[in-house]
Amino acid sequence: MSEGMPEIGDVVYDEASRRVGELMGHVGPYWQMRPVGGGREWDARGPVRSATTSERLSAGVSLANARSRGETA
Repeated sequence: MSEGMPEIGDVVYDEASRRVGELMGHVGPYWQMRPVGGGREWDARGPVRSATTSERLSAGVSLANARSRGETA
């Protein structure tokens, strides 16, 4: 992510919902995001910022745990 606006494909933190996701697009005041590894998209209505290393790791562990339980993204 460059300074300022995030780019499509960046892993960001949605401060309003406290979720980490991959940035899929931006329309008006909303950021379209989806969970890391796939899943249902959501609209981030608040500010987003680059995810920290810890937040990225946590998202990856959550994905691995879901896969180990047989859940699909």
